[in-house]
Amino acid sequence: MSEYLVLTAMGPDRTGSVSDLTKLASECGCNILDSRMAIFGLEFTLIMLLTGSNKAIHQLESKLPAVAHELELITMMKRTSGYREQDYVHHYQVDYAGIDQPGILKAVTAFFATRNIDISSLKTEINQKNNHMSAAILIALMEETSIEQLESDFLQLCEQFDVQGCIKKIQSNQID
Repeated sequence: MSEYLVLTAMGPDRTGSVSDLTKLASECGCNILDSRMAIFGLEFTLIMLLTGSNKAIHQLESKLPAVAHELELITMMKRTSGYREQDYVHHYQVDYAGIDQPGILKAVTAFFATRNIDISSLKTEINQKNNHMSAAILIALMEETSIEQLESDFLQLCEQFDVQGCIKKIQSNQID
């Protein structure tokens, strides 16, 4: 029976760190089901969902601290269950952009939370030279959700913050 482990690693952005972590997973007999990596300043962050036998996951849990220490990484691991299929029918990308201001990301994430809409991906960037920010959010909706009403409400929120926004349908195969 397969076990699942979420592994998060953060540390100095050095060539080879991701390779060393994926090599460890492979050597322990784990398979990487999903992963995300990002650079923040001079630090990188990697998140992986791994699967393997109980023995393979245990082996990785035992070996990771030494590898992390050697690479100067902070790591965290948590056992979890496998993928849970949802009845999502429609996938959308929500974009907004404008002059950065405190509270906009909080308002946008609260907008979706109060409507019981899960965010599956979130990426924000701020250009510090001109204080311009942009965000891309992926959401998935059930059949009964009215996209017209959602989009109308979202555009009203964007107006409150004086940013440009849109919601566009994407195909399932376009999702990262």
